[in-house]
Amino acid sequence: MHSTFSSAPAAAGPGRLWRWAAFAWLLVVLAVAGHQWRFWQQDRIDTDVLALLPLNEQAPDVARATQQLSEQLSRQVVVLLGTAQWADSRKAAQVFRQSLAQQQLAPLREEPLAQQTSMQSALDFYQPWRQALLTPQQRERLQNTQHEALVQQALQDLYQPGMQVRLTDWVSDPLGLWTQWWAARAAQSQARPRDGELWVSAQERQWVLLQYGLSGSAFRLSGEPILQDAMQAALAQVRQQWPDAQMLLAGVPLHAEAAATQAHGEINTIGWGSLAGVLLLAWLAFRSVRPVALVGLSLLVGTAVALSVTALFFDQVHLLTLVFGASLVGVAEDYGIHYFAARQGEPDRTPHALMRALQPALWLALGTSVIAYVALGAAAFPGLRQMALFSVVGLAAAMLTVVCWFPWLDRGQVPQSRIAHRIGQTLNVWPRWRAASWGSALLCALMAAGIWLVGGVNIQDDVRQLQNGNPSLIAQQRQVGEMLGLPSPAQFYLVKGSDAQQVLQREEALKARLDALVPQHQLAGYTAVSDWVPSAQRQAQDAALVRSVQADVLQGINAQLGEAFVPPPVKATASLDVQDWLAQPIAAAARPLWLGTYDGATRSMLMLRGVQGQAALPALAAAAEGLEGVTWVDKPAEISGLLQRYRISMTELLVLGHALVLGALWLRFGRKAWRAWVPTVLASLAVVAVVAVWGQPWQLFNVLALMLLLGVGIDYGIFLQEHEDDPHAWLAVVIGAGSTWLSFGLLGLSSTPALRAFGVTLMLGLPLVLVLAPLFRAGTAAATDSAPRLIDREQPTQRG
Repeated sequence: MHSTFSSAPAAAGPGRLWRWAAFAWLLVVLAVAGHQWRFWQQDRIDTDVLALLPLNEQAPDVARATQQLSEQLSRQVVVLLGTAQWADSRKAAQVFRQSLAQQQLAPLREEPLAQQTSMQSALDFYQPWRQALLTPQQRERLQNTQHEALVQQALQDLYQPGMQVRLTDWVSDPLGLWTQWWAARAAQSQARPRDGELWVSAQERQWVLLQYGLSGSAFRLSGEPILQDAMQAALAQVRQQWPDAQMLLAGVPLHAEAAATQAHGEINTIGWGSLAGVLLLAWLAFRSVRPVALVGLSLLVGTAVALSVTALFFDQVHLLTLVFGASLVGVAEDYGIHYFAARQGEPDRTPHALMRALQPALWLALGTSVIAYVALGAAAFPGLRQMALFSVVGLAAAMLTVVCWFPWLDRGQVPQSRIAHRIGQTLNVWPRWRAASWGSALLCALMAAGIWLVGGVNIQDDVRQLQNGNPSLIAQQRQVGEMLGLPSPAQFYLVKGSDAQQVLQREEALKARLDALVPQHQLAGYTAVSDWVPSAQRQAQDAALVRSVQADVLQGINAQLGEAFVPPPVKATASLDVQDWLAQPIAAAARPLWLGTYDGATRSMLMLRGVQGQAALPALAAAAEGLEGVTWVDKPAEISGLLQRYRISMTELLVLGHALVLGALWLRFGRKAWRAWVPTVLASLAVVAVVAVWGQPWQLFNVLALMLLLGVGIDYGIFLQEHEDDPHAWLAVVIGAGSTWLSFGLLGLSSTPALRAFGVTLMLGLPLVLVLAPLFRAGTAAATDSAPRLIDREQPTQRG
């Protein structure tokens, strides 16, 4: 068969520009090597799933509140250690502490909880405002209970003082309101002080509650289960003395560490596995160490440059970007493989002359891939932008390595390989589709109709696509939350006002509505700053109510007993202020809820306890309706809404990307441009049809995979249009497709649902493009005569 590159001069050599380009690229790579050495000594890998997501541009206040809440919670680790007997649990807690101390985990330190704060100091602080503090239940009882009933209750407390532990003398508080208010505060957590520890009784065990803080970000971990191993080692020491001891763990750092460990494992599997597969395919095709080494060099340089550039543009490089980038190996090797396949077919040409002939197809292939990745990062989606930048830079760096260095480093011949020869010759028996122009249009219409008839794809925009939590940790987190009565950060209310007093008043209006939902079992309760610091207006109203009721009660008791009880005089004082309260140790219980003042407004959060599943969410959302300055935040629903919007926008960008790619192909191939484009269109529709019939979820990352399929699949059409009957070009396409399929096939093994959907989509699409692309070759008289009649051959006059 005639040579594809017969028109190139046989002895063309390098020019001065080529020498300077090779030297300049060497300097760039050396600079990147220095940056890489520093990068891996720094703490710049992020595993926070929320960092991949865009801020809610429709509600910046919500985004800022969520970020602040996340920062406050991201360093806390809660440990529950329990045995059957309280004395054993206390001793076990001491052994546990000593074990962690011996392991010298510098970032981890035990922190006191709010309940461990001196009760006397808290009582002393609140004492001046004792009569201005009422729970909603107390307020309702004082307003609606008959005078005689309150008198009888006060008399009962007077004659049976053991019925209720009192914090004041009886005359100062005949109804025990002060004690009851503190009991309501304590009820917000199930933990109770006992013998210098925090105690919880649940599941027929006596538990000690320990809290640890992690210095630095919980999401910047090494990828090794350091925290989990330390906790398990400490538990093992405890069980040497108390075999029945159990431990429950909760906290964001543990989940972040599990995610980091999982991602590191996937990077090794996908990155090294795909690299090994690529190099093995290169060896089978070329039977020489030199092609394998040089292709490996292009991949190494591409990945290193991509990581360095990404680190320059983004403060943190996300682990999922590295997992995604590991699959780039299967795409970036196409340029080197195509070069060596051409070298195998043209052994007499100099490397520089051959590279000159190859460059139009290589640059066009790079350009179409870049278009796809640029569309991938066009939306304001930090995770996608980071992945897109990594991919574009990695491909460009691999391409520059091939163009600038391969002609200099490639010396000698590339041996002929029997496997390579057989793969290349399969193109001669591949049919051409004579009716491709109208037949492909009809096939596209039929597949679109089929997708519509089966009801379309099963769309699921769920935030859980982005992560795959450790089931054991999730179960323990749920248990700890239930046992301690902790509020959930998934749903909350954001309260905004012009100043602190307005925020507190709006909190109180919201709480009045939530109190009506508690008897309906929609939730167990809530936690708010106004529980600890009522508004000045509420304090004045409650103080007046308490003074009036207590005066009436004492008057009634005096009438019955013939006594002359007189309440002590109350000193006039200013109302309790939020800033004074924030400075107290007792404020630790609710301090994270006070967001402070910025942008001329004051904000707080009201968090919920014991929400009764998804069914309760509509009623909770309705509680905020009509309340000025109150916003209901359902974080999972918000993120799912973001994913939905970006799935729609990325679908639109996918269509735009196809149009742009077709335009770029038209500039190169003219009327034949559609032949390089349609195979990818057919494969994309086929993937959608398979997913629809299969009933699998369709999500944002399926659309992103189709975007990448556009960038990769178009390359096959380009190479076959440039060299339509060259078996060596076909060899490069097959080897490239095989390595890309291997890379994304391994990505399909990821335990992260989003990455798995990405990989499975490409596993289906890439082989389809490979099979379809040769059918759309335009054909020549010679090629047509030699082609088999599996499909009607195309005549030379039908090349466009």
